[in-house]
Formats: sequence, structure tokens, C-alpha cells
Amino acid sequence: MSGKIIVCAYHNVGYRCLSELLRQGAEVALVFTHEDSATEEIWFESVRKLAAKHGIPTETGDINLPENVARVREIAPDLLLSFYYRNMIKPEVLEIPKRGALNLHGSYLPKYRGRVPINWAVINGETETGATLHYMVEKPDAGDIVDQEKVAIEFTDTAHDVFGKVTEAAVKVISRSFPLLINGTAPRIPMDLKTGSYFGGRKPADGKIDWNRSAVEIYNLIRGVTHPYPGAFAELDGKKVLIWKAIPVEGEGEPGKIVSVEPLRVGTGAGLLEIRSLQEDGAAEVEAREYVRLAGIKGGSFS
Repeated sequence: MSGKIIVCAYHNVGYRCLSELLRQGAEVALVFTHEDSATEEIWFESVRKLAAKHGIPTETGDINLPENVARVREIAPDLLLSFYYRNMIKPEVLEIPKRGALNLHGSYLPKYRGRVPINWAVINGETETGATLHYMVEKPDAGDIVDQEKVAIEFTDTAHDVFGKVTEAAVKVISRSFPLLINGTAPRIPMDLKTGSYFGGRKPADGKIDWNRSAVEIYNLIRGVTHPYPGAFAELDGKKVLIWKAIPVEGEGEPGKIVSVEPLRVGTGAGLLEIRSLQEDGAAEVEAREYVRLAGIKGGSFS
């Protein structure tokens, strides 16, 4: 299949989409990726190793650096494709590829434009999301849509579960779209930003639980940031406690107050939250029953 490609990729979506391009015989001239961060749990596949396995040159420096822009110009690619690359690519780079620069975004655009769309969708209690391939423009996640695929979010899904579904959807989209991009027949559907939404990035501190919210809302936060993400947390007896698994149940209680210890149930703004596993800061994660026993919990309140 003809047409020189530059790929910007990271994470499982980057790994799987690059794999699909190679399966289709794409001529990938260069891959931009990232160095893994020592402060981040690396639970995903390595784009860098995949590229090396196939003898493709890789670069971990920002594609927007002058020397890298010059390198892209020298290669003069037909397409530039971005799969979970974490740097915003500047317009001067987007203008270089002959057939355009496209991004694979982890939502059903125009909903959930911006950062960590899967986590936000779970936190907000959405029942579906998706993967969207779109042309890149200066504004993030705003260019014409080529193709997209929906996925369901079950009430019991964590963000990690949904990420797996979105990854599969992304591969389907690339599988369908790449041949059309190469032969110049891919559709371009204008994005109506008025019908969508934009969300920014999240920090570990954003996982703090507000017990005045409903049990369902707190549950959505917990499953939206549980493993392998930093987790939702609260304080009990002056100690930070990460809550990794919980479920909303019927009942009433003062927000944050422990209403029973076996099972461990806490009052919220509406309903009760039954905590299933948790972790005191600096200790190992344990089941709630074991935590109650080890910590000698008789009652009290989370804050």
C-alpha cells in the first residue's frame, strides 16, 4: 500500500492502531512516542518496542521541536496519524502531510473533547462512549470526522474496562478508514461543537470524595479512577484512605458517617456506599472487612 506515514502514538491505543497499520502494509517512516514516566503506573503496551521490532525509527522528543518539524518536512509524509500522543501538535506540523493529519480520540465526538475522555465518561455516569478518527486542526478534537464507533459502558465497568472496549473500537475504525485515507476517498463530516462537550485533564487530587454527593455519583468517581489510575480517596481518623472498590446500596445516613462496619457502609447525600476494598496511605490494599478488623473501626466519619 503506497503512501508514507508518520505516526505519533503511545499507550495501548497507539500500540494496537500502529499494529493495524503495519498489518495493512503501511509504510511507516517514523514514529513519535513518549518516554515512560517514573511516576506513572505503566500497565500498557510499548509503542517504542513495537516500532523497534519492525525496524521503524522512533523519536521521543516533542514533534513540535524545530529539529523535529524539519525532520517531518524532510520525510514529506502523505499522512500524519496520532493515536493517544500526549502533545498538542502545532499547526505548522499539521500542514505538512499531503493528505492531512488525523487523530484517534477516545470518545464519540463531539462529546468529551479534551483530556482523559474515558475517565470523564465513567465519572459522569455515561452509558456509552466510543472512538473517533478526525482531522486535526488548531482547536483540540474539533476537525472533520472520518469514522467513529460506539461502545457501551455498563454500570459495573471501570475506566480500565471501558478503555479496553475503546481500544477495540479504535482498531475497527483504523481498519476501515486507512485504505480510504490512502486512496483519497475517506469522508469528511464537519463536527458540530455546539452539540458536544469539552473536559480538561485530571490530577490525583481530583479523586477526593465529596460525601454530600449521592452514592451513585461517588461510585462513578471510584470506578472512574480505580486501578490502574490514582484512585478516589477520603480521610478517616486523620489518615488518607484510598477506596478502590465500592457499590451503592439503599439506605440513609449522614454524609460521610459510618452507619455499619460489617458490611462497611457510609452515608452520602443520597443512599449508602458499601465499601468493598480500600487502602490506608502507605499500606497494602485490603478487603473492607479486614480493614475494619485491623484498624479496630467501630464507627466514625469519613471526610
